[in-house]
Amino acid sequence: MQNINEIEELIKVISKLPGLGPKSAKRIVLKLINNKDELVKPMANTLAQVYKNVTRCQSCGSLKSNITGCLNCENLKEKFNKICVVEDIADKWSIENSNIFKGYFHILGGTISSAGVNKEDLLINSLVERVKKEKIEEVIIATSATVEGQTTAYYIQDSLKNTSAKITKLAQGLPVGGEIESLDDGTLYSAFKYRSDLKTSSD
Repeated sequence: MQNINEIEELIKVISKLPGLGPKSAKRIVLKLINNKDELVKPMANTLAQVYKNVTRCQSCGSLKSNITGCLNCENLKEKFNKICVVEDIADKWSIENSNIFKGYFHILGGTISSAGVNKEDLLINSLVERVKKEKIEEVIIATSATVEGQTTAYYIQDSLKNTSAKITKLAQGLPVGGEIESLDDGTLYSAFKYRSDLKTSSD
């Protein structure tokens, strides 16, 4: 490929996307260059709008539009007594698509000890506030079965010990080291159906 700075920079950016390497990025760039009017122009406009208007809600962690607000927080049509706590947006989408869970979602934005993420960066304090404000009866901790995910789950459990909410976690069907995003619907169903209580103490 010709050594054109703009193309090289675009390849570098695209190759950073999940599942894409330099070769895949080059094929995508060639496709874009050969279809400037159909792909590049509308994509550039859409990306500009996303950059300008889409942000992370500081209450629930979901994505929101500065124009329409957070649909996750402003869903007033249905009242739920359960809230499912997940690590990231991809986990939320996976659970939503499975139609297993009917309730609120709370997206932490990562896990404790993961690269560049501290306890203060996770929306755990706002989770406690939501549980109290919405009078949540059950908090389902759906973090991954990794060391970081389990560490985060225990920290959330401790943070909620002064609330009246029942705290459960996904159990059977969730393999050790597994990530929520990669699970199939059957495994998710089993994990939700057989979730177990997390006992809290006042010590």
